[in-house]
Amino acid sequence: MTRSYAQDPGRIADLARAIRDGSLTASGLLDRCLARIDAAEPAVQAWREVARDAARAEAAALDAEAKAGRFRGPLHGIPVGIKDIIDVRGMTTLANSRSRQGVPPATADAEIVAVLRLAGAVILGKLHTTEFAFFDPSPARNPHDPEHTPGGSSSGSAAAVAAGMVPLALGTQTVASVNRPAAYCGVAAFKPSTQSMPTHGIVPLAPAFDTVGLYGATVADAATLFEAVCPAHLRRPGGAVPERLRIVRLEDPALAGCDPEIMMALGAAAERLAAAGQEVRSASAPDSFAALFETQLMLAKYEAARIHRPLQDAPEGSVGPKFREMLATGLAIPDAHYRDGRALFAAARERFWTAFADTDLLLFPAAPATAPAGLASTGDPSYISPWTGLGGPIVTLPAGRHSNGLPIGILLCGAPGSDRRFAQAARRVAEICGEG
Repeated sequence: MTRSYAQDPGRIADLARAIRDGSLTASGLLDRCLARIDAAEPAVQAWREVARDAARAEAAALDAEAKAGRFRGPLHGIPVGIKDIIDVRGMTTLANSRSRQGVPPATADAEIVAVLRLAGAVILGKLHTTEFAFFDPSPARNPHDPEHTPGGSSSGSAAAVAAGMVPLALGTQTVASVNRPAAYCGVAAFKPSTQSMPTHGIVPLAPAFDTVGLYGATVADAATLFEAVCPAHLRRPGGAVPERLRIVRLEDPALAGCDPEIMMALGAAAERLAAAGQEVRSASAPDSFAALFETQLMLAKYEAARIHRPLQDAPEGSVGPKFREMLATGLAIPDAHYRDGRALFAAARERFWTAFADTDLLLFPAAPATAPAGLASTGDPSYISPWTGLGGPIVTLPAGRHSNGLPIGILLCGAPGSDRRFAQAARRVAEICGEG
């Protein structure tokens, strides 16, 4: 039987409380993370670079501030890993591409990393990504079974949290790149409303969809990270979450291909919520998810191919085969086809959120199957991509194990702009369902 390297990194609320009351130091927590990296990284391969010296210096400075009674923010002393398409000052951003070998270190943090530092986080290093956050895989492996993919593109981010190497991590989602790795690796993730997070200092893929996402071992941890870094326009109060949440279990023909055990896990979550007094009903999607997936992927390829067009002429071997194929496919998409796709999605969003205007959140499987064996494929994004295009926040909720031993994840989805209120609702759902 393949050895599991999964381990719980601890609850953020507990770690933050211990740092504030002096029973734990930032340096002590960092040493704990570094020891776990030394133990698990040879098998999991989540990290592109661990910034040991810089992280130790940051932790020491934060300890001095804490001793003086000064705390920068809610993440004071908490280590965070950064997906390697996001700039961290003094470190190179390679995006897992040979085409970027030799680029100089970043001279400034990406905006989201600067916000993390303001909140008191310790930046622990760079985590592996698929090439340019597309489909050519990274070296990272699934901690629950290293012979299986952790998903993509935020492969290292999900794997590092799942292996207990860091309690929090940043990823990005353009198609399904935050929520799918979380589901495959048995951790939680919070993808805020599409395009709502700052992207300055992040290598782009498709700007119409590129969104920073947040990883934690639990929904509460991922939501805490979101609340610590969310921009001002998402901080406005969204109204109190009702005692009786209005929850829709969304139905769509695409679910006919879903693994029965995953559907059972989704059904069990719905039953638990109903038994706890929440209002749960089933309803059909106004538009075909299969059609939305095809359109969303086309739009992403169109934009990515034009952003990275110079790489079409790069020497052989500079980029991976899937990325090179995407360049050819994306550049062949006519402008009119792209405009039609944008119009189609705008109309679909209007229909969808009008139909579910009185809904607090929707339930859906994260993927048709658990993490595939091998590392050649990062898995099936078709269940998540339509939600990314529909624009609202998405949480991955760990929902137990398949009989094959791998994690199952389900999606909690909300309306665009409802992020703060949705985070509270997602926390309650996770408490009722008992994550994991």
